[in-house]
Amino acid sequence: MFVAIAALAGLACGLLVGWWLTRRGATSTGAETSSLAAEPVSPEVADVLDALRSVSVVVDASDRVVRSSPAATSLGIVRGTELVHDQVRLLVRQVRREQDLREVELEVARGPVGEGRLTLGVRVNPLSDDRVLVLIDDRSHSRRVEETRRDFVVNVSHELKTPVGGLTLLAEAMDDARDDPEAVHRFAGRMQSETARLARLVQEIVELSRLQVADTLDEPVLVDVDACVDDAAEHLRTVAEAARIQVIVTHASGGRPAEIWGDRNLVTTAVRNLIENAINYSGPGTRVTVTVQADGDLVAVVVKDQGHGIPAGELDRIFERFYRVDPARSRRTGGTGLGLAIVKHICANHGGEVSVWSEEGQGSTFTIRLPSARPDSSAVTAPVTPRKVVP
Repeated sequence: MFVAIAALAGLACGLLVGWWLTRRGATSTGAETSSLAAEPVSPEVADVLDALRSVSVVVDASDRVVRSSPAATSLGIVRGTELVHDQVRLLVRQVRREQDLREVELEVARGPVGEGRLTLGVRVNPLSDDRVLVLIDDRSHSRRVEETRRDFVVNVSHELKTPVGGLTLLAEAMDDARDDPEAVHRFAGRMQSETARLARLVQEIVELSRLQVADTLDEPVLVDVDACVDDAAEHLRTVAEAARIQVIVTHASGGRPAEIWGDRNLVTTAVRNLIENAINYSGPGTRVTVTVQADGDLVAVVVKDQGHGIPAGELDRIFERFYRVDPARSRRTGGTGLGLAIVKHICANHGGEVSVWSEEGQGSTFTIRLPSARPDSSAVTAPVTPRKVVP
């Protein structure tokens, strides 16, 4: 497989060099050569590059991207006609200057905000005096597999002890009370509750482990964040009604599409976890507001509640796995302590971040920020207009 990939990469480089020399020989003036430098690669060469598993980027003498794979944009390596990361740009300039192939491994930011990182295998080939081909392999996945396997074993062994032990004790109690139908019914109800919590815990451990292993998105697509927020709020309609809490969804993007590159199901899960967390930690008769904003290079989702707030000393830990600010409340609501950790990893995998502001007695505000698929630094956010209320 690696031999085939290397052969395709060599073929791509050869075709590009041949194409460039042929076109260069056909020009007779400096002006014509300058004009040629701005042209994209030929369809034949583009077909070869598309057949490669590596992400490909062709850069001209002014460091302008003249051709790139779609994955280069979705991974945040290319934005418009610019290379995003300084490390890659400096490597391109060095190869252009020395006219020698370079192959390195780089760790770069996943997006303009947040702590998400990408581990990239970068191969840079000179094509001519000014044009350079960059081939990139995302190695983040393999780097995370072993660490996640280790964490998974530790997490499971620690967190499953309590519910499994509880079920064992309840089963023994039911056996002792087999002649008391009322006690058996009571113990059976508690066993059902513990079983449901255990099932949710296992599901969220698996989901979090999958996110940690993935670290990046295999096939990002264009995601409508407004639709994700509406879906998340609708999913929690019954929960909000039962708690007598009003969830108000507001779309404040001023006509700009609130779109990102990513996974719609994961984005919906992140928003749903934040709304559910806000409902669980708010009192009856209060409101939870969810606002979507598309401004400049980012799309933001802001979830604000009127709950009890989070003590200042707890704010640095709430995104840790299995950490619970109020363990007693978590047991009552079926919380596992993984919801916010899942949100954090989803944001990191999309090149974004999640942050929190909170004060005791003043409620909490969680903000998701993700790189926009349609950056526009000149955009102005329109006045906020509520669109949907749940319930």
